[in-house]
Amino acid sequence: MKRLWLLLVLTLGSIEGFSQHYNIDSSLSSLKMKKDSTLHNLRAQRDSSYHAQLHADTTKTDKEYKEKFKWENLKAVSIYPVFNPGDEAGVIPVKDITDKPDPKMDYKLLFELVSGNPDSLAKQVNMGLVEIARKMNLHVAAGVPLKKIFPVILVHGNALEAFTNNAFYKEKFKTDNPNLKIIRELEEKGARFVACGQAMAFIDLKKESMLPVMNVAMSAQTALSTYQLKGYVLYKLW
Repeated sequence: MKRLWLLLVLTLGSIEGFSQHYNIDSSLSSLKMKKDSTLHNLRAQRDSSYHAQLHADTTKTDKEYKEKFKWENLKAVSIYPVFNPGDEAGVIPVKDITDKPDPKMDYKLLFELVSGNPDSLAKQVNMGLVEIARKMNLHVAAGVPLKKIFPVILVHGNALEAFTNNAFYKEKFKTDNPNLKIIRELEEKGARFVACGQAMAFIDLKKESMLPVMNVAMSAQTALSTYQLKGYVLYKLW
């Protein structure tokens, strides 16, 4: 009887141990499946992200080079009737123009130039001056005689630094002033240059540091009203 009871106890213990072992194995198997599923999903997300990023980079690169090819093609046909301080001053020829400016009128143009180039571009011509040259080129290309164009260039803000003498500019930016040539050419074509006295005071810029061609107004605001009341067309530049 004792043997039978012992055998029963051993049998029940074995069954319980098997059951516990089975449950542990089942749990481990379930956890492994869950882990494998999670890793699979993560890999799929990663691959999807790689693909999306690659597509985005490809699209960005295609757009970038499309613009570069377009710009190079435009530069190849651009003309510079009067000034050429940089590629951006070019004019694209237009055929069969039906709306032309009156070549007999006086074109009084007031350019408000405010921003200077960032220090990293100190060796390049001020972009506002390039745009002034372009607008002058556009008028001449459209048939307006240069002698009928009367430009006034009103300068304030950081743009004033482009109109300083070479000694001042070189001390500040460690390079020669790249704006001198286009300023001289504009002066030779009749441009008048006006500096804002208020802005000069704000940035502590003395008259002796400015180019001799610069006239000084009380303020840009008084110059703006004066020239517009005289019939000048205002072009706001950066």
